[in-house]
Amino acid sequence: MSALIDPAQLAGEECLVWLESIGDLDYVRQSLDRLPTRAGRPAYHRDGRMVGYAVLQPHARSSRTSGTFLRRVFWLLPHDRDGMPDGLYHSGAPSEAVDPRTVAPGIKGYKTERSEGGPPSHAMRELGITLPQA
Repeated sequence: MSALIDPAQLAGEECLVWLESIGDLDYVRQSLDRLPTRAGRPAYHRDGRMVGYAVLQPHARSSRTSGTFLRRVFWLLPHDRDGMPDGLYHSGAPSEAVDPRTVAPGIKGYKTERSEGGPPSHAMRELGITLPQA
């Protein structure tokens, strides 16, 4: 889950590679995957599609026990909002979702009103709570 990513785990990121335009995506799912390399397109074994991934700096260290590297992978499932606008995530977003405009190397990103599916709820407005605009 996105909330469980410790920013220290992203310290070795050099750049993010987007495999498609993120301009029309309200959110992407992100996860930290154990991968055998620092760079290159990782294998993808989930439903849906990979949208992007992180490339690590040459000095990024591997795990002492497994020899693998923690790298972020960004992805979407077939029932996500971009594929089913009136579906399960018509409003709201999965727990591992972030607005892709808030993500950068070493920055885990966050949810925004856009990633949550639109304008703030009545309760949020009453309490004066706002999510960042991206």
